[in-house]
Amino acid sequence: MTPEDIQTFLTNRFSTTLKIVDADSYQVETPEYRLLIILSAQQSWVRTLIPIAPAADAITFIEEFLSANFDDTLETRYALQQGVLWTVWQHSVAGLTSEDFSTAIDRSIELKRVGIDRAFQDFATKQVQAIVSIAKQRGDTLEQTMQTLDRFYSEGVMGDLGATEDIRKEMMTAWQYQLERLWHQE
Repeated sequence: MTPEDIQTFLTNRFSTTLKIVDADSYQVETPEYRLLIILSAQQSWVRTLIPIAPAADAITFIEEFLSANFDDTLETRYALQQGVLWTVWQHSVAGLTSEDFSTAIDRSIELKRVGIDRAFQDFATKQVQAIVSIAKQRGDTLEQTMQTLDRFYSEGVMGDLGATEDIRKEMMTAWQYQLERLWHQE
């Protein structure tokens, strides 16, 4: 693709939401996402970016985002810059095809849609796996582990002491599900 092909592609795909900022940058803004497309100064590279969340919200899950970069995001990456977690994709303009460009944009939009939820889920799963591992090392059963967690919630070690009984039951049901799901994997 050429820089002109990129502009034509973006115009065709995002006709009403495309804003041409200047000869080297474009922006697509919808209620769901804000996509930035930037050409390098020499117009030899193109980069797409979508802000996902403030870095402060994401930093707890940095290990999960880096693991996703290695295993799951393919050519799109998570990155931290200017206090923001972004999806980033870049490619040489000379070797770029419209199919690759479209796929990269779709993948970036999907990562924005998922936000930090997947990283949170991965983080939570690791924590439950650690609890299962420790419980098994101690020789505890699943039932004993649930009793310990219930006691922690009752004493305010976990959760909110001011939580209603319904909220506590909901939390314990979620713990029960996760523990049962992961108990036999360890």
